[in-house]
Amino acid sequence: MGHIHIVGLGAGTIDQLPLGIYRQLIKQENVLTRTLDHPVIHDLQAEGVTFSSYDEVYEANDQFASVYETIAEDLIKQARQKDIIYTVPGHPMVAEKTVQLLLETEQDDITVSIEGGQSFIDPLLTAVNVDPIEGFQLLDGTALDRHVIQYEQHLLISQVFDTVTASDVKLTLMEDLPHDYPITIVHAAGSDQAWQRTVPLYELDRNFPVSNLITVYVPPQPRDQLHHTFTALREVIARLRGPGGCPWDQKQTHESLRPYLIEEAYEVIEAIDQQDDDHLAEELGDVLLQVMLHSQIGEDHGYFTVDDVIQNVTDKMVERHPHVFGDENVDSADDVKRNWEEIKQQGRPKQESVLDDVNESLPRLLLAKEIQKKVAKVGFDWKEAQPVVAKVYEELKEFEEAVANETSDEAELELGDVLFSLVNLARYYRIDPEVALNRTCDKFTQRFQSVEKRVNESNQAITDLSLEELEEYWQEIKRNQQ
Repeated sequence: MGHIHIVGLGAGTIDQLPLGIYRQLIKQENVLTRTLDHPVIHDLQAEGVTFSSYDEVYEANDQFASVYETIAEDLIKQARQKDIIYTVPGHPMVAEKTVQLLLETEQDDITVSIEGGQSFIDPLLTAVNVDPIEGFQLLDGTALDRHVIQYEQHLLISQVFDTVTASDVKLTLMEDLPHDYPITIVHAAGSDQAWQRTVPLYELDRNFPVSNLITVYVPPQPRDQLHHTFTALREVIARLRGPGGCPWDQKQTHESLRPYLIEEAYEVIEAIDQQDDDHLAEELGDVLLQVMLHSQIGEDHGYFTVDDVIQNVTDKMVERHPHVFGDENVDSADDVKRNWEEIKQQGRPKQESVLDDVNESLPRLLLAKEIQKKVAKVGFDWKEAQPVVAKVYEELKEFEEAVANETSDEAELELGDVLFSLVNLARYYRIDPEVALNRTCDKFTQRFQSVEKRVNESNQAITDLSLEELEEYWQEIKRNQQ
């Protein structure tokens, strides 16, 4: 059985190396090491120890993931032939991906043991005067994920090997931090080669010697500069609803907030119609505000939290997209919709009618559309436009007859049929009737306000003009807008 003995070389000089580890290394004919770029390696080479490094693997691969995998595979291959010693900088269990891969892929015929040197974390924290009890985060610069960074903690980013990695780290941090935010570049903390330099963030990839001993320190970001984060929004809403908060927010209920959610949704539609991205971002924020308020009310009463809201929608998206998160194959958007409906019905009690789960609280135009969509799925739908259009005229004729007969109740029913058939016509042409009507209302409002403006410019009162005169203004404005 082969054995891989992993040895940490510590963060400093050979003087800090434990005597037992020093004696082991001095006796070896050849020692495998991840990189030669470490002060202890240089000192041991001066004492006659021979090292074989994997530095050339870095040069032969574009991605760090493949570098580490290649090294781990070669170590296992060599260990099958004889027991080996493999050295890494610092402590083997701190920021050493090759060690993690060896432990994860440990073979039946290969054993792994670990003997640590001092981690670079202690001298690094000392260098930047940070007490770890305040909270710190250690991240890998070669795989920095913006969404896991905790900016209110001390942030240490290791493995900033080269200018490419430094540039990637800089761009990731600048998604959340000001371009001139002060950061500290620390080299070989705890060794006689140690140096550090504090620079504005935008200079991170400029004018400093690159090395695998570089760590970037980012001090905590003040709370008031994190308003673009979800955590900040959640804290603001909790404070508004909490003791000493806002009386208006404190008295709101799910029921009292209902009209605001509808209103904000329509303002989002308006921003989309105007193709105004800045306005759209603002209005989407207002919709999110409603979601957060409802979630905070749920949390205040112990029913649910925003975490439950997020988990529900995340689980739903994963579950209903097996072609993305599973092994399902789809050929079109229609396949996606069909899978969605099939998955949606799984686990639900059998319905007596396809209309059992229609949302009765929808505005009536949307309810009509939803009803028609439901029955269309079981084949109750026209496949061509002509009978849909004919139905509109048929219902309109019946409405005219009811009006002529002066039967108001019947006229109301027939007008409802006209509207229902128009919704069906809109659905056939993939037009949302609610959006279409909203656009028409906006257009009418703008034109009528233009008529009012023209009348005022003529020093007349709009109530003094006849319909024919107002119509002339209307048609003139209509022509000018075309």
